[in-house]
Amino acid sequence: MDGEQRRRTIAHWVREYGGLTVLEFAEQHGFSPEAVRSDLAALEHQGTLRRVPDGAVPAVPVQPAAGAPSTAPGRCRMHAEKERIARAAVGEVPDGGSILLDAGSTVARLAGLLPTGRDLTVVTQSLAVAAALSDRPDLDLMLIGGRVRGHSLALVDSWALRTLAGARIDVAFLGADGVSVRHGMTVRDGAVAMVKRAAMVAAQRTVLLADHTKLDQDRLASFGSLAEVDILITDDGADPERVGAITAAGPRVVVV
Repeated sequence: MDGEQRRRTIAHWVREYGGLTVLEFAEQHGFSPEAVRSDLAALEHQGTLRRVPDGAVPAVPVQPAAGAPSTAPGRCRMHAEKERIARAAVGEVPDGGSILLDAGSTVARLAGLLPTGRDLTVVTQSLAVAAALSDRPDLDLMLIGGRVRGHSLALVDSWALRTLAGARIDVAFLGADGVSVRHGMTVRDGAVAMVKRAAMVAAQRTVLLADHTKLDQDRLASFGSLAEVDILITDDGADPERVGAITAAGPRVVVV
């Protein structure tokens, strides 16, 4: 694989999974860490991503103008749909208080759209979200500790669970790998599911962000039932019958 192909692979991975760590990515793909670090520097110069200590996260715009398109180059899967979902989710952000922003590509887009001039505390278990919001002086940013999952830069396991056990969040914005009436919200990793579950328990309201490809899908680990979700925001590719079944199960469904 030449350098250009390697950089395309890196850019795709960061967009699709929300970030990477150099050593794990290099080991998984058979690259040298030095080559990956060099590529990250080049891709950051192009505006494709943003480097963090020994890794990278998406180049999420921090304060885009209302109605402006995303400035991240390229297109990841369901890019336009996720952008619409994130913009709709802005309407559920309170004027003050606390919100939790989950790890995941759609919630990362919401992080880049958070309005200014609100007295907000933002809690997150995502290094990618924290990096995107790190230069927002108007926000009180709280990062949950824990073990870092290499490909997603999400923080999991007991430290994260202990932090959330003592938290009281006004609104939690969560993502999922699968959403179904049968099994509720599911993800591929049990450690991730436990943190999402703790976030739901800590939150007064839960807003689920899921594009239509996640609907009627089940993954390994469940973190809650649809009856526990206040609002599901999805895109207009969703099958109306599936939307109706989900609505009957409990949440208000917003289709954008």
